[in-house]
Amino acid sequence: MKIFGKVRHRPSASWRQATDRAFTLIGDGRYEDAGALLTRAADLEPWLSESWFNLALLHKFRHDWEQARAAGLRAVALLDRETGAPDWWNVGIAATALQDWPLARRAWQAYGLKVPGEASASGEPLGMELGSAAVRLSPEGEAEVVWGRRLDPARIEVLSIPLPSSGRRWGEVVLHDGVPHGERVTSAGPAYPVFDEIELWAPSPVPTWVVLLEAATEADRDALERLAADAGFAAEDWSSSVRLLCRSCSESRMPSDEGEGEHLDPHDHSEPGHPGPLGHRTAGSGSLWVAERECGIAAPSGLVRGLLDGWVADSPDTREWRDLEEVC
Repeated sequence: MKIFGKVRHRPSASWRQATDRAFTLIGDGRYEDAGALLTRAADLEPWLSESWFNLALLHKFRHDWEQARAAGLRAVALLDRETGAPDWWNVGIAATALQDWPLARRAWQAYGLKVPGEASASGEPLGMELGSAAVRLSPEGEAEVVWGRRLDPARIEVLSIPLPSSGRRWGEVVLHDGVPHGERVTSAGPAYPVFDEIELWAPSPVPTWVVLLEAATEADRDALERLAADAGFAAEDWSSSVRLLCRSCSESRMPSDEGEGEHLDPHDHSEPGHPGPLGHRTAGSGSLWVAERECGIAAPSGLVRGLLDGWVADSPDTREWRDLEEVC
């Protein structure tokens, strides 16, 4: 068959059968068996970019970045089009995981993204200004959605304070997949994509603490969050910022601050003993204020108590804290 004047080989029935079976096995988590089939498919049709794209995809699922990069490069070498192919996106993810910055820059540019000329001493692309997004930590587990800042097309710096069950910390950088699974719509109107975490890219040295606050008003709570931010760290009122969602809602287009106040969250389909995925709201206010708050704090051990004591000292009649515990 011909496409745009080029002769394009049609995959054989054996190639299609092996590939279809391989992706069924991938869905079942049987990566080794799937790899054998996709390797066989690549041997049958080595001139097809799809053969190597599929292998690169498998290696990405397995977090085998050297193999993902090698297969991805073979895929892009056989492409019929110059820009916009997902093959280049997978190469960019693998290159970012390996900190192969020249290849990462080349991949994003080949995909059609603008990469500023400036780079760090290591060659890491900087200044892509991709804005905010949400990332789903542990997508196959508890699936907690947190907010962050996109550093490039494959990495997000976590700016929420994740719950300790996630094993993640504020300030960590996670590698994420390229296809969003859901959106979060803020009260201001913009929609932000939700990406799935692939793996931790850079850990954070800042521990996570949980503390019980007595905050007479929202303004008292907000004062602690500002105090932590001014110190270069973070505090988050988990009592109002975290909600449980069913997986279907978590992966859909969701208002990020719906369900606050005294009313039940219409998207919370969890049952006792079977909680749904977790999500962090954007800042908002509810109609009913409860003085006792469970708060997450991201701060060094030498600073956290002084931060809380300073917060209380500013208004001792309306503020108190107790039961501080390091949780992650």
